[in-house]
Amino acid sequence: MKEEEIIDKALENLEKQTQIMGKWAQNGPKELDGQLTLTLENERLKFNTEIKTELRNHLIPQILEYNQRFDPFMLVVGRIFPKIKEQLRQHNVAYLEANGNFFLKKNQKWFFIDNNPPLPVEQDNRNRAFTKTGLKVLFEFLLDKKLITQPYRQIAEYTQTAVGGITNIIQGLKQEGFVVPLNKNEIKLINKEELIRKWVEAYEYTLKPTLKIGTFRMADQTNTWQDLRFNLNRTRWGGEPAGDILTNYLRPEDLILYTEETRNDLIKNYRLIPDENGKVKAYKKFWLNQEDHETMVPPLLTYADLMNTNEKRCRETAQKIYDDYIRPNL
Repeated sequence: MKEEEIIDKALENLEKQTQIMGKWAQNGPKELDGQLTLTLENERLKFNTEIKTELRNHLIPQILEYNQRFDPFMLVVGRIFPKIKEQLRQHNVAYLEANGNFFLKKNQKWFFIDNNPPLPVEQDNRNRAFTKTGLKVLFEFLLDKKLITQPYRQIAEYTQTAVGGITNIIQGLKQEGFVVPLNKNEIKLINKEELIRKWVEAYEYTLKPTLKIGTFRMADQTNTWQDLRFNLNRTRWGGEPAGDILTNYLRPEDLILYTEETRNDLIKNYRLIPDENGKVKAYKKFWLNQEDHETMVPPLLTYADLMNTNEKRCRETAQKIYDDYIRPNL
């Protein structure tokens, strides 16, 4: 949905739910999209407003800044994921979803509606670069600069993807402005910082959920994550442990591993006990390019895991990894 459609739909559903009427105007601070006036009985409340189709983790710092600078502030979004809504409420950011879900806690007024199902998301089938398969192939491109310069058939063989799939993925990258020709037969990636941002965002919601094997706890609760000795040919640390290995800046609490081993292998080989409340999350390894001696996943994947959390220290660690390991190799 476009911004106008989001605000119109949100106000329509809010009025159905609460009898609160709203009026939208494109004025107010130039950094924002406009101002929203809500009428509660005979009282009018005016909010400086930002509109988003969806809200992702990397935008949270900007929204928190707006909430401070442009008080009273309200965020209007087509769809907000539950963990992000929780974070907004923790920071007392007023929000309104297109489906009518609503949070406002200000000046002795408290509204919290969260029982409306999300509105269906319009699917864009034209771009294959950010599908599950596209994200896997793109990750290989970002790890190995030379791979995208190879003939499509060689790329397909290396990534175990159909040649037609490679054609669609690269065409999708061209549509987004991430690929230019080097010569008649070769191409290269450009705008890599923006491409990485999009990959990190899409990875969390499109690919990562399909990779999850399970959640576990260690059998011996006195052990630390360093006590686990993985078969490094098949299993490596991601997330906070990998971030600590790379920067020595974190005390890992939530543990992520990536593996080619099965759920039963993890239980048998490392005495991991299935537990939905456990601190160890296991995901399937999905990439091919990796140095044999490393104990952790590639820095780009560690960066993605850490950026897609709500923890300030994790995001600071992610930025260190980006500055030290990713940006120098773009």
